[in-house]
Amino acid sequence: MWTGSRVILSLFPTGAAVASGTASIVFSGEIMANSLGIMMLDTTFERPLGDVGNAGSWPFPVVYKTVKGASARTIVNGEDDAVLLDAFVAAGEELAREGACALTTSCGFLVLRQSALASRLTLPVATSSLLQIPQITAFLPAGKKVGVITYDFNSLTDRHFREAGVEDIPPVAGLPKGGAFHQLIEGGKPYDREALNNELLQTVQDLVDKHPSIGALVFECTNLPPFSAEISKRFGLPVFDILTLGRWLHAGASIGEAR
Repeated sequence: MWTGSRVILSLFPTGAAVASGTASIVFSGEIMANSLGIMMLDTTFERPLGDVGNAGSWPFPVVYKTVKGASARTIVNGEDDAVLLDAFVAAGEELAREGACALTTSCGFLVLRQSALASRLTLPVATSSLLQIPQITAFLPAGKKVGVITYDFNSLTDRHFREAGVEDIPPVAGLPKGGAFHQLIEGGKPYDREALNNELLQTVQDLVDKHPSIGALVFECTNLPPFSAEISKRFGLPVFDILTLGRWLHAGASIGEAR
């Protein structure tokens, strides 16, 4: 685990993870122009390849900033206050100074702060994979709809969807309370890929069985992308997540780079 105010690592180290505390982690060089800045929740669980918090998940440089006090449960429950909002703004502005061209976050529930953060930050910010739903809906064939997989079904409300610009609330399935993902993220349990994968497969299966008109999936939770490819292959559906959002955002926001 790294400590200190700033840590610099080489480009895309295998298995790199985000430091806890106040450390900022910059990949490749010193100040990285056109990097994607990621405002991280204050967590310590393992982040494998594919997770938002693993630099190897991204095909371009990323810079991270942990927001102290922003626990997963605080954000999921919508209990973050003005002080914590200020902390996210401060983190975003520091990422801008470190070369980021755009910003995202490590929790889809932060969509509730999309408008507030966008109004105060100097860089484009996309807080949640849920922001992709209106565009995906427009792309789908007639009669098809988006299905959403979320970390916490009871906490994901109509307000979250409205903040994402979604008018018609899509079908939603939540990961089980006390299940493998919850034990990992909030219970301090070791990373068990097989258990996590099986839990997600069952959650998606239940959703598509209940809503056969689903034509695409959106993963609200930023810890689900390690399984996106397998889910897409298993169910024959396109899967959108924080990585698809971040890559799209970076492609447009990176100044002067070839597309």
